[in-house]
Amino acid sequence: MKTTALTAIIVDDEELARSLIREYLSSHPEIKIVAECANGFEAVKAVTELKPELMFLDIQMPKLSGFEVIELLDESPEVIFVTAFDQYAVKAFDVHAVDYLLKPFGKERFDEALHHAVERIRSKEPIKVKAVVAEAKQSGQPLERILIKEGSKVLVIHADKLDYIEAQDDYISVRAEGKSHLKMQRLSALELLLDDRRFVRIHRSYILNIERLSKIELYAKDSRTAILKDGTQLPVSRSGYDRLKELL
Repeated sequence: MKTTALTAIIVDDEELARSLIREYLSSHPEIKIVAECANGFEAVKAVTELKPELMFLDIQMPKLSGFEVIELLDESPEVIFVTAFDQYAVKAFDVHAVDYLLKPFGKERFDEALHHAVERIRSKEPIKVKAVVAEAKQSGQPLERILIKEGSKVLVIHADKLDYIEAQDDYISVRAEGKSHLKMQRLSALELLLDDRRFVRIHRSYILNIERLSKIELYAKDSRTAILKDGTQLPVSRSGYDRLKELL
């Protein structure tokens, strides 16, 4: 009985890297390449429209990193990450048995990673890639930007543009440059990724960019209000005030 070929896309900003993967896949008729993408935006669009079963994904790319591509996808295919050395990512991938190819890699290593990925796809036991990526990011550098998908558009909001972030159930409301944007994420998860020298949890529902703070006023006993430079008022809890004092 003939097995249906698995669909795959290749995502890398370097043509040479894409051509190498293409060459290695030429000896695997069970894999059908349905798209090649030179950047993360193309990748998000291709995965959304084509729904491939496997993705070869470079991590270090301009515009959007491989991690950010995963973050923007509603459903991720099985992923083989392709990367130059990144100690944090590789450690997280090893712990969770996520397949990755460390540049430069040869045909034997490629075939090994492909074999593991195909086995998981066939057995319908995919790894929760988003959770693994979130852990890898927590081990790395502070978040420099927040990505928000609004329909077919992707907004890139740099950390220094943030005013504050508010929790709204399973979502966060990101306030930046006079506008608010909703993103499905827990405030506690975002807090772990932000630079704790610039962003402080002032209340269970708010994270503040301390550069936007104008003053703190006493509202009632053990209750304070943060007044931002644009006049916005945010509640400050007792523990939030203690954290603010440490930074100011």
